[in-house]
Amino acid sequence: MDGVPLDWLLDSDPALRWQVERDLVGAPPATWEATRAAIPTTGFGAALLARQDPDGQWDAGAYFPGGFDPSAPGAEPGQPWTATTWTLTTLREWGMDPGPLRDRRTAQLLDEHARWEYDGLPYWDGEVDCCINAMTLANGLWLGVAEARTERLADWFLEHQLADGGWNCEWVEGSIRSSVHSTLNAVKGLLDHERATGGRPELRTARRRGEEFLLERGLIRRLSTGELLGDWVVEQATPFRWRHTALHALTHLRAAGLHDGTAPDARAAEAVETVLRRRRADGTWVQDAPLPGKVWFATDVNEGEPSRWLTLHATRVLDWWDRTGPAGPS
Repeated sequence: MDGVPLDWLLDSDPALRWQVERDLVGAPPATWEATRAAIPTTGFGAALLARQDPDGQWDAGAYFPGGFDPSAPGAEPGQPWTATTWTLTTLREWGMDPGPLRDRRTAQLLDEHARWEYDGLPYWDGEVDCCINAMTLANGLWLGVAEARTERLADWFLEHQLADGGWNCEWVEGSIRSSVHSTLNAVKGLLDHERATGGRPELRTARRRGEEFLLERGLIRRLSTGELLGDWVVEQATPFRWRHTALHALTHLRAAGLHDGTAPDARAAEAVETVLRRRRADGTWVQDAPLPGKVWFATDVNEGEPSRWLTLHATRVLDWWDRTGPAGPS
């Protein structure tokens, strides 16, 4: 790829390097599969696995660390990212083979010991939050949780999709208008379900309605006024976490388009332009401020520095957009 600093990208942790080899270099499967297989034993992946508690959890909690109190004196600002759900999601999104976690009986241990902070609900039955349930669905499929339970969790999204086509984690507080954050996370979970199981027509329809909700807004603008959703929507920082941004949404649409065999939607053009504008002359993207909160360790650079993760995500999106060409709304 012209202008892409491939040697710099390849000089990275296996969690990132295998994706560069597969998606940017075009290396043969034997090469990138060998790199991906090293995730549990090398670098970031090995370090996260080493921090797993004997009861299968991380940091003694489901979504938050055990005993977490944001109002306690000296509490670190922001959402902690060290508990079980975030750690499992990180390992899965890095592409790690779940074998080492299955060998540790992680899914069974979480069934026995992990409970959601909301009403002490059983871990694999999910919670009331769309974003949490989307991660739990994808993580459960990855770890081989019983089909009856993952299908019930998938059905939860049918039952909680709002009239405008999206979802909102604050539905439990009475919200009837969807959130771009909740909707992006919901469609990501439904795509993971479809890729893992082959999907069901009603779930595929729900996912595409959610994607339409985002595309109607060009991924970045309010439907009512045409104004930017907020400055945050064009910021670029990894890890993405739960936050909807142009790059995060485009990363999902690329995955969905490749799965569905469809061209990019022309309504995403402005969002693509916001990504392209940030590319530097050396082919890299610079990290904005990540979402604050406790982490096990840094997996990306500080704000203001060139980010390998951002450069991978952005280059992949732009390549997909340029190669397949945008189509009008269906």
